[in-house]
Amino acid sequence: MNIHEALDWRYAVREFSPEKLDGQTVETLVDAARKSASSYGLQPYKILIVESKSVRKDLLPYSYGQQKVLDCSHLIIFAAQTDIGDHTVDRYVTQFEKTRSVPAAEISGYVTHMKEALASKSQAEKQAWAHQQAYIALGTLLTAAASMRIDSCPMTGFDHNAYDDVLGLAELGLESSAIVALGYRSARDRSSGLPKVRFAYDDLVITM
Repeated sequence: MNIHEALDWRYAVREFSPEKLDGQTVETLVDAARKSASSYGLQPYKILIVESKSVRKDLLPYSYGQQKVLDCSHLIIFAAQTDIGDHTVDRYVTQFEKTRSVPAAEISGYVTHMKEALASKSQAEKQAWAHQQAYIALGTLLTAAASMRIDSCPMTGFDHNAYDDVLGLAELGLESSAIVALGYRSARDRSSGLPKVRFAYDDLVITM
């Protein structure tokens, strides 16, 4: 299945079957999201895998009636970091040295640029930036799932503050960005057979 076939196949699942994804499949999907692009490569977010039914039962009242939060195989939560600053860059530099086996001095100018770019933002702007990076990873996860014929449904319609409380995200320096239900579509989900509604290429794309 090529990329266009995969994207035509996927849709926002309304009802999931009871069939569960195996652990290796979930790990593969989340690892694809881990490899996603992000601004400066800083990845200012975490990815939570919620398999526990009891935790999802606690989240359900804050999910605006979206039963799939409970019924899906696994619930993935993208959560942005709330403390963004020089240490965000320093963490990247440590990983850079470890991965490429070169001293951080070789990218000192780039490090200064990254720190100055973050310092120029207000706290609200830093948070918006962190959430934007989480959304990029979300898109990568959805595409990876489609390529593996794993069903998904991304959601931002939930009580973010309540989710943060239930999951104890504040104590982890995080706040929820978006959630994704993963699993297999139910045979009863009539949405699966409907044509995908998307604007035509020429209506959406501007070439300059």
